[in-house]
Amino acid sequence: MSARPVKRSLTLHGHRTSVSLEDAFWRAFRAIAKERDLPINVLAAEIDETRGVDSGLASAIRVYVLDYTQKKLL
Repeated sequence: MSARPVKRSLTLHGHRTSVSLEDAFWRAFRAIAKERDLPINVLAAEIDETRGVDSGLASAIRVYVLDYTQKKLL
């Protein structure tokens, strides 16, 4: 498991972008998309639409993964 962020490409609303996340976050992000029966690009676009202007997409994905995981534990 790499602690260093890994850059991967996503397509949001027809535009390519890259996001750097640690392996653990990529795995959790993909697992959540699969559990919700969504393509990862659709989930990323959903997160992108709800993030604040002061938050980067990678940070918003990390927070989403953390919130989603914590809610499942409660």
